[in-house]
Formats: sequence, structure tokens, C-alpha cells
Amino acid sequence: MRNITVGAAQMGAIHKADSRETVVERMIALLDEAAAQGADLVAYPELALTTFFPRWYMEDRAEADSWFERDMPNQATQPLFDRAREHRVAIAFGYAELTPDGHRFNTSIVTDRDGNIVGKYRKVHLPGHIEFDPERSFQHLEKRYFEPGDLGFNVWRNMDAWMGLCICNDRRWPETYREMGLQGVELVLLGYNTPSVNSQADEEGPERRLFHSELSMQAGAYQNSTWVVGVAKGGVEDGFPMIGGSVIVDPNGYVVARAKTEEDELLVHACDMDLCNFGKQTIFDFKRHRRTEHYQRITSQVGVVLPE
Repeated sequence: MRNITVGAAQMGAIHKADSRETVVERMIALLDEAAAQGADLVAYPELALTTFFPRWYMEDRAEADSWFERDMPNQATQPLFDRAREHRVAIAFGYAELTPDGHRFNTSIVTDRDGNIVGKYRKVHLPGHIEFDPERSFQHLEKRYFEPGDLGFNVWRNMDAWMGLCICNDRRWPETYREMGLQGVELVLLGYNTPSVNSQADEEGPERRLFHSELSMQAGAYQNSTWVVGVAKGGVEDGFPMIGGSVIVDPNGYVVARAKTEEDELLVHACDMDLCNFGKQTIFDFKRHRRTEHYQRITSQVGVVLPE
């Protein structure tokens, strides 16, 4: 057995008025709780330090820069890194990244148990739109404030396991998991901020949103024989409701832990990395069963092209 006891640290709403210091205090409280339960690693949501600011339209995109982090760790987050190091617990969380040369990404990192950043990922599948859309019930402007990630889907050896990262909408795309699956991933950590209602289809409410969220993570886990830990930021944030639904999914696609609230809530589960082996050696033994000569459309084509 290669157990990694994982804490999925769901967070409730973070409002515009909440300081990073206040948010980090909440993250530390969840970390302390997880450490007391024997966690080796704690995963937090996408954009864990701030409100989900892409819901607001700003004519000057630079106005949003106050939501971005220029360094990691920084003054506000250093106490979280310090506490994690004291507990010898690895952490993973998402934030808005502003690079020294002026690029903006929706980013996630994972550390080792000594607080060293060992992996960084920048969100590839950005949802939403660029300009204000009067037809939507609310805005979703990730394409306005972020660039598509430029690091790809990498996997890192950490705590005697192969770990990967992705963010929110990435979980809905099978390419996300397969890119990591082809590198032998055993534990995928992902955070999300998902509205409770589809801004383009009000009839798609929380029940369907939660179903689609779990469905995509269960499929990704099963089809790549990997653990998947999905961590939400939920609750009513500045008047906008978001789903919770944080889950830990095993390599057979079973949900082994599920959040019950939309608030700060901790799930803890001992994840045996060796449970990945059977699927990787049998039905999803990619070396024996993949037929890449028939997959050209996946990388050569973007939109749908109907047969003639």
C-alpha cells in the first residue's frame, strides 16, 4: 500500500470585501483540522485567495490586477506555507497569477511536505467570453482576464506518487485526464468555482450542475485509473450562488467522500496509490490498447467538421 491521506478543503464564499489575510486564516484552520486527522496533503479550490472576480466586467483589464498574485508565496500566503511546513503537510491551491512580464493566468500549485513548490499548472480550458454579454444572467469573463495556460498538463513525483493538477472547466474535458494518464498519473488535484446556474440556460440549476461535475470527475478517474480530488469554493459569493459538491473519487470511478454543505468543510480519505495499478495494467493499459493511428482529429481539428 502507498497511502496518501488527502484532505479536500472545500471553502465557502469569499466576498469582495474579504482580505487575503482573512482568507488565509480560514485556510490555516482547515489545514490544522486536516493535520489533526492525519492528512498528508490538503487541496484547496480554484482562486482560493479571492472572490471569483471574472463575474464582473471592467473596461480596463488592469483594474483587475488587484486580484492577482505577483509572487508565490507572498506576504499574505507565507503563514499558510509556514503552517504547512510545521505540520509537514503538502498543500495545493489555485490563484490568479500575474507574471513579471505581464501575463495573467489562472494558476494552481502543489508543494511537497517541506513547503517547496514542486508543480505549477496554468488553466488551459478557459470558459466564458471576452466582452460584456447582455444576454447572460451574469458574466463569466475568464477569457477577458486570463490567457490560456502555457505549461501543458504535467505530472510530478511527489510523496511517492505521480501527481497532476487541473482547474475547474478542465475537469470536463477528457483530454485533460488522458494527457496526465499517459504520464502515469495517480492523483489529480483540481479546484473549481462553479455557478449554481448556467448563465445561458437558467433551467440548468444546481442538481444538473452537480451531476455534470461529478460525472466528469468520475469518468476521468475511471478511464485513467487515477484518484481525482475535486475541491469547490461554494456558497453565495457577493450575491452569486455557487455549488459545493467537493468529492474524492477512487481509480474505479467511485465517490468515496462527498461534501454535504456549501461552506468551509473538510473531507479526509486515505488514498492508496496502488489501487491505480490494476486498471493501468488491464483495461487501460495504454501501451497495449491505444490506437493512435485513428485519433488524428483529436489534435488536428478544433471545431466540428461534418462528413461530406
